[in-house]
This record gives sequence, structure tokens and C-alpha cells, in this order.
Amino acid sequence: MKGPLFYAKILLFGEYGIIKDSKGLAIPFNAYRGALKSSKNLTGKAQISNENLNRFYKHLASLKSNEVSFNLKAFKEDIDNGMYFDSSIPQGYGVGSSGALVASIYDKYAADKITVLENLTRDKLLKLKQIFSLMESFFHGKSSGLDPLNSYLSLPILINSKENIEPAGIPSQKEGKGAVFLLDSEQIGETEPMVNIFMNKMKNEGFRKMISEDFATTTDACIEDFLQGNVKSLFGNVKSLSKLVLKNFKPMIPTAFHKVWENGIATNDYYLKLCGSGGGGYILGFTEDYEKAQKSLKDYKLELVYRF
Repeated sequence: MKGPLFYAKILLFGEYGIIKDSKGLAIPFNAYRGALKSSKNLTGKAQISNENLNRFYKHLASLKSNEVSFNLKAFKEDIDNGMYFDSSIPQGYGVGSSGALVASIYDKYAADKITVLENLTRDKLLKLKQIFSLMESFFHGKSSGLDPLNSYLSLPILINSKENIEPAGIPSQKEGKGAVFLLDSEQIGETEPMVNIFMNKMKNEGFRKMISEDFATTTDACIEDFLQGNVKSLFGNVKSLSKLVLKNFKPMIPTAFHKVWENGIATNDYYLKLCGSGGGGYILGFTEDYEKAQKSLKDYKLELVYRF
């Protein structure tokens, strides 16, 4: 057996803000993908994945929810017959490795599943997000359900608020100089500790005010510019966002990248922001001149996501 492919995702804008109900924009990232496969002789990563699926099976079996039910018997049989999730999506990198796995399990084993082909009303999207949140909480302790939703639908998703999400049309890529790229920190980031740091910071009134005012407003402006194709305005807003993140989210930025971050803002060669919860993994970069950014960041591994 070999299941359909599910892709990685990139949250272009909205990290942490979406926890507090501001806007977000997530896009599928087709460079990385995963699929359910089966083997009689499991070794290495496939063996570990099979064991993880068994733990995930127990999590789903213990869920008390009226929202969703699964064909647990078939799921357990497939695990016992050597099923594993074959994935190129790096784990702990902020690009949705657990999201793709959750999407693949829902697709294969959910009873009365909402399919990608039907008319996806707002209610159906919210229901899917809620189901995925329940499923993915196994991996992160708390999950918005957004990563699996993005992977399952393979569409850009605009998060207006917790109760208002919709598929988004993003401008088609141009052959211009500008780009969105990933910068590899070569460190693993863990979601849960980073979210805990954020939640502790939210106890501070000044931090809360910054999130609800400066951070949310700047993020919303970036999303608006990106969706409308206002590239010039976008870079001004992304620069402001990069400064805000450097000032207020230092613990989420690996120490080795504080200077790199500052350098981008000082030279305007590129602007960096968090990709997911931070703490390692990928850092997201925006530049008006990709070649210039590549020269400035020649000591690091970059991956192209989108061209302006």
C-alpha cells in the first residue's frame, strides 16, 4: 500500500499572533512531502515511525469526541502489518511534519470524512480544523489544527480569526528579483517549550499590548500586501515585523542568529522572521534581491519558497 502525498506547510505570517486571534496566512510547500507506506521488514526510521503510529493509534482510541470517529480496527491492522509514514519533511523545523501525518491518517481512517472535493463552507473548514486540533494535540500538547488543515487541503489558507478561516488566492509567482526563502538554522526547534515561553510573556501587560496592537497590526498589513501583490509596501511592513520580532521574541530566535537578524535590518539585504514557533528549525526570509541576500548569507543554507 502507498497512500496519497501530503505536503509541508509554511506559515508566512501569523506565528504566535494566531494563538491570540489575529490574522495568519499559511501556504503549502511542495518541496517536502510524506505518504503512508507499508513494509514487511521495518528498520531504522520506518521502524520508529511505525512505533509512533502505534502510540498515535492509542491517542485516537482514547479521544472522547462527537466530532469524529475512526476505523480504528483497520488502522491497528495496518500498523501491525508494517505501516509507517515515509516523509521528507524535516521534524522540528516549523514546516508541519506532524501536520502532514495527521492529514494522511484522517484521509485514510476517518469515518464520514469531509473531502477536499466537496464545497468547503466555512463551517466545514472550522470542523476540519477542530478535528485536526484534537488529533495533533498528541504531538504538541496544544495544536491549532492549522498545519494538518493546510496539508490536507493543499491550498493557501487565510486565518482571519479562530472562527473565520478561508481558502486564499495568492498572486502567482513572478520571475522577479524578490523572494521568500528559508534559512536553515541547523538546530531542532521544539514547539511546546516555545509556546510556553510565549504564554508566560503574555502575563506581562506591556507584552500583551504589543501583541494586540503593534504585532497584530503589522502582521495584518503584511498579509494584506502579500495577497494584493503590493510588493513595495510589503517589504516596508516586513522590515517593521522583523524589528518587532527581534525586540520581543529573542528567546525564540537561536542565539547564533541574533546578529544575522540585525544585519538584515541594517543593510536591507533581507529581513528575517520566525517560521512557526522558532527555537530552531527554519527561519523565514524576505528579500527584494535574492542574489544579494544569497551573498550576504553565503555561510548558510537557503531554500527558495516564492518569487516576486
